[in-house]
Amino acid sequence: MSTTLPTFDELVTEGASVPVEGWDFSWFAGRATEERPSWGYSRLLADRMSRASAALDLQTGGGEVLATIAQAPPLLVATESWPPNVDVARRNLAPLGARVVAATDRSDLPFRDAAFDLVVSRHPVDTRWPEVTRVLRPGGVFLSQQIGPRTVGELAEVIAGPLPANPRRGTAWIAAEAGAAGLELLDLREESLRTVFHDIGAVVHFLRKVIWIVPGFTVERYRDELAALHRRIEADGPFVAYARRILVEARKPR
Repeated sequence: MSTTLPTFDELVTEGASVPVEGWDFSWFAGRATEERPSWGYSRLLADRMSRASAALDLQTGGGEVLATIAQAPPLLVATESWPPNVDVARRNLAPLGARVVAATDRSDLPFRDAAFDLVVSRHPVDTRWPEVTRVLRPGGVFLSQQIGPRTVGELAEVIAGPLPANPRRGTAWIAAEAGAAGLELLDLREESLRTVFHDIGAVVHFLRKVIWIVPGFTVERYRDELAALHRRIEADGPFVAYARRILVEARKPR
């Protein structure tokens, strides 16, 4: 018996209907895959948290990654800017006794100077380096997995055209910003990770969820480009792009 494959319209409708709150990517199982960096951010996070006394997670999303740590420090705080994610994070982090604070990504942090001996952030939209330094105690550490330049740029260009250069995403810029803020680099490395999309529904959901890949993305605005990519996937197989990730660990001097 033959199996009828979903049509373009069916796949797009499905991808457009999936909720985008939080950073749970389990929906993509069988639809899209992304390699993980060799350094293992979750493992590093758990190790640093187990040794901290007061920790802050910036731009926690729905708290899904922070919620995986086995041992929380006595004081654990997270910030998040998107209102739907704040509620998700509060639910996910309640078992750790964490406090979730609603705070915009580009404003000053609502914490006193030298409040934390550990600050972490996974995939921040922006890093306000002077603020990170300000809230760290002397000897405190900042650990972050950042989004590198032109991440999944192959997909962005297929949908929206050529990308402008963005030096604010590279390792050289990160090193300069961290140093200017008074932090000492302990680790800085970058990897390119194979990312595969098996159908156009996964592409639609991804672009709705990870909003900085194609700013202003809507199905209506890019329907023709999506249809062309759908035909390409049907003819040539899964679409391959590359995510760029940067690990940075820095310390505030004693």
